[in-house]
Formats: sequence, C-alpha cells, structure tokens
Amino acid sequence: MTKSPVICVGGENLIDHVTRDGEVSALPGGSPFNVAMALGRQKADVHYLTPISTDSWGDMLAETLVSSGVTLSGGRVDAPTTIARVTVTKGIPSYLFERDGTAERSVTAESLSASMPTDTKALHTGSLALTEGEDAAAWEQTCKSAYDAGTLVSLDPNVRMSVITDADAYRARIFRMMAATHVLKLSDEDLEGLCPDMPQSDALDLVRSRTSAALLVMTKGPEGASAWIGDAKIDIPAPPVPGLVDTVGAGDTFMATLLAGLARINALTPDAVQNLTEADVDALIRRAGMAAAINCSRAGCNPPTLEELDTALASAG
Repeated sequence: MTKSPVICVGGENLIDHVTRDGEVSALPGGSPFNVAMALGRQKADVHYLTPISTDSWGDMLAETLVSSGVTLSGGRVDAPTTIARVTVTKGIPSYLFERDGTAERSVTAESLSASMPTDTKALHTGSLALTEGEDAAAWEQTCKSAYDAGTLVSLDPNVRMSVITDADAYRARIFRMMAATHVLKLSDEDLEGLCPDMPQSDALDLVRSRTSAALLVMTKGPEGASAWIGDAKIDIPAPPVPGLVDTVGAGDTFMATLLAGLARINALTPDAVQNLTEADVDALIRRAGMAAAINCSRAGCNPPTLEELDTALASAG
C-alpha cells in the first residue's frame, strides 16, 4: 500500500459557546481545527501544528482531534483556550471571539517549522490565525517558506471582517499569501469581505490576477461551488442536505475533502495540481460538496467519516 502523504494543518483551535434556540452548548471548533478533524476522519495522515491549551477545554480539543486520527504535532501549552461566542439564527452562525494571550496564538515561525514533519507534502492554514499580531506574521512566513521549498500550500482565508481591527493590513496580508499558494478556496462571503464594494465578477478577476493558485474554488452555500483550473471554469450545484441543522463547519469540511481528494488521486504536489483536468476538478468538487452537505445535517462541525462519505456518494449515483 502506498503511504499516505503528510498533510499539515495549522491555525486556531477554540471552544464554540453556541446559543441556538435559547439553549447553550460548548463544542470544539476553529476553522483549521475543523479541517484537521475532517481530514483525519477521511483517513488522511494529518498533523495539527498549532499548540492546544492544557486546560480542561484544551483536553476536549485534543481528544477530539486524536479520536479523529490527527497527530498533535504542535503539542500542549500552559495558556488558556480561545473562546468563540456563537449565536445561531435560522441555521446561520454569528461570532464573537476571545483570543488575547491564548494557546493557539503561541506560535512563531521557528516553532511552526520545528513542528512540521520533514516529509510534509501539503500545508494548509487560514481564518483567525491570519487576522493580526505576531502569530499572523509567523503563519505568513511559514507558508511562504513552504511554498518556496516546493511544498503544496493551501489557503482558505475564512474572512471574519467583524473581528478585524486593521482591515487594510489584513487584506494586504491575505493578498500576499494568495500570491504564494497552490490551492485557494474561499466563499462568496469571503470574496465580498476582501473586495468590498466590488461586483462579484470584478472581485473574482482581481483575485485571479493576484493569486498563484492553479486551483481556485469559490463556495456559494446552497448555490453550490465554482472552480477554476487554468482558463476552465467548472460549476457544481450543491447536493441536497438531508435535514439542515446548521452550516457550522461546512466550508471547513469542504476544504478538508478537497485536500483529501487531491491526496486520493496522487495530486498533492504543485505540478500535479497544475495538471488537473476538468474532469478531475468536477469529481473533487462534487465529493467536497457532498461531505459539506452531510456536515450540515448535524449540529456544529461534525464531518463524515470516509465510509459515510463514500456511502453517500454511491447512493447519489
């Protein structure tokens, strides 16, 4: 059997304090954390690079990843866990974050480099880890170094403009990182946040002109997803959701499934992504969309296992 390629994922881990219909629950979360969990459930060889707190919330976070098959390469640190206050209204979440001095921000370029296995094939990050501070700079430097070394770099900005204190600096960082990326996934809402007051077509033209990504994917919620490979555009409708509960983690599940799909077809290298066919991309996006739909049928981020995903795809014909 061919050894699975090592995929490294880094960025925030946190506890979602979720208020839904007046009831409160505490769930593990954070966009890159969710990506790592979803990759692990699809039997990828995934290493999570960000430190996790040694507090009780951190124990929950660590156990969630380990039970999903994720290697905790970033270790545990004696700093508090980030808390996200999440309110779900009609299935759509809104967020307020408490991140100052927390474990997931305890990273440097040196610590991240030391946490990455030498045989890493792909590095993924995005979301709150890139918003501000020395940790955001460390992630940018780490991704650029990986890109320059020939490692496949994947970026999902997962824009949260409501928590950005310096919008211009944030947007500049994301566009710099787009210029050293092989796989770029963003939502239509991310695009609006990065390119405010621009028609979507103009914003897409701007992103496509500024990114080095050979594969660009934009998710559009219930309207499905669009992907660009070279000059070709592939539009995929969203599969039906078997009973919508909420959309928490849907984009992260989609992102993880895209990376796992690339690994499945031995395309987790810059050259291989460059040479993907339209049929390859169509299959990758359909698979990722199905995984996201399954996640949306459950509360919080609860991605499918590989077996659940394969069964759903087989049933869909």
